[in-house]
Amino acid sequence: MTIIIISLLLLVSLEPHLTFTARVDIDDGTEAKPHSRPYMVSLQKNSWHICGGFLITEQFVLTAAHCWEKGDALTVVVGTHDLSEKNYCNIFKVTSYFPHPDYNSETMKNDIMLLKLNTKVRLNNNVGLISLSKKRKDVKADTVCSVAGWGRLWKNGPKTNCLREAETIIVNRAECERRWKSLYKASKMICVYGHGGSCNGDSGGPLVCNNTAVGITAFGDLYLCN
Repeated sequence: MTIIIISLLLLVSLEPHLTFTARVDIDDGTEAKPHSRPYMVSLQKNSWHICGGFLITEQFVLTAAHCWEKGDALTVVVGTHDLSEKNYCNIFKVTSYFPHPDYNSETMKNDIMLLKLNTKVRLNNNVGLISLSKKRKDVKADTVCSVAGWGRLWKNGPKTNCLREAETIIVNRAECERRWKSLYKASKMICVYGHGGSCNGDSGGPLVCNNTAVGITAFGDLYLCN
């Protein structure tokens, strides 16, 4: 069982909405129904998947700040289920990167970033948006949510070509503090657990509760993926 830290969205322009990011893949989950999560995107560097992300408007993507190193040029693949099937019409360049101004790569606090695409995507059955939480409030402990991504199937294992998903459960603050100690900041993070969870490569994808993005996968137990 993995407990994953979720970073709450604090980008000033998007408050009081919530989102999440993570340094992990979907382990012990199941393959998602193709295009059942049309908001999901693959962030790629030199045509290799590095992180997940999600569309919040036709031209903006949310992801984790740790997915980008200054100077790197990333592309975003939208509307895909199987990354091995190349469709160059679905590949967009990132023209602007907006990491949270208070992002700390050592503590992983404020691990959130907004990306602007070179042009607007065309919305259809395979490409869609996800809503952000409209109110700045906690998600109740024991709420069943979900994560998705193209990360590793297990620790040090291969990455998946097909989008996978897993159910997760919100953990109460006391347990988060006990488990993560100084790494956990209650005002900016929540954590989740489940028999399926995130692994390396799932960072940046959304934590979805009741069809709403409430967080961005940020980091988890590096020694366990499930």
